[in-house]
Amino acid sequence: QVRLVESEGDSVQEGEYLRLVCSVSGLTFADYAVGWFRQVPGKEREGLSCISLGSSYTYYADSVKGRFTISRDDATGTLFLEMANLKVEDTAIYYCAARGPFGSCSDSWPNVGNINYWGQGTQVTVSS
Repeated sequence: QVRLVESEGDSVQEGEYLRLVCSVSGLTFADYAVGWFRQVPGKEREGLSCISLGSSYTYYADSVKGRFTISRDDATGTLFLEMANLKVEDTAIYYCAARGPFGSCSDSWPNVGNINYWGQGTQVTVSS
């Protein structure tokens, strides 16, 4: 059974830092492009970032570029999202996701139809 489990979210102040962790099991993690989405109630799910097989390529949405950093540890099947200088508009439910096997990380990452597996989501709240 494939499982993607995000770490517990948090409530932080604007400008602060938060790291999300996603633990993946039930598949060969190294064979998947993985990344993050977020969703605000009433809005479409937004593709934020992905990292390719072998960590050779990363994609960031304009809304988070320069503030968020994605990384992966294939040895442990873990995906990370470091979020710096958080803004109120970053408040959302954050989901980790996997595409594959041998899926791509590219500018098409935000297309939810290409995602094979999803985490259950974790709430991040940023207050001013």
